[in-house]
Amino acid sequence: MSAPASAARQTGSIPSERVARIEQCLREALQPSELQVHDDSAAHAGHAGAASGKGHFRVRVVSERFAGLSVLQRHRLVNQALAGLWESDLHALSISALTLNELTR
Repeated sequence: MSAPASAARQTGSIPSERVARIEQCLREALQPSELQVHDDSAAHAGHAGAASGKGHFRVRVVSERFAGLSVLQRHRLVNQALAGLWESDLHALSISALTLNELTR
């Protein structure tokens, strides 16, 4: 199994801090072999969620915790891992959740 990949970070302290918090929660809960976190908030400027100060993020998580689970179950695991961030940091989240075997196909 390869070493975990680093999250993609935006410049500026708040987006970087949010990405770091998302990355930490996902690493602790899912022990991913690959993790990418992208802050897409700038593309949603003017959106109601952006006005609240929360962000739009895209994650790609590769973890053996997803083996045998449906897409819905995988997304639930990701959302559970990030539950504490929905009030403060997250407005929208796009999820790609794969196993290592699915990634190498």
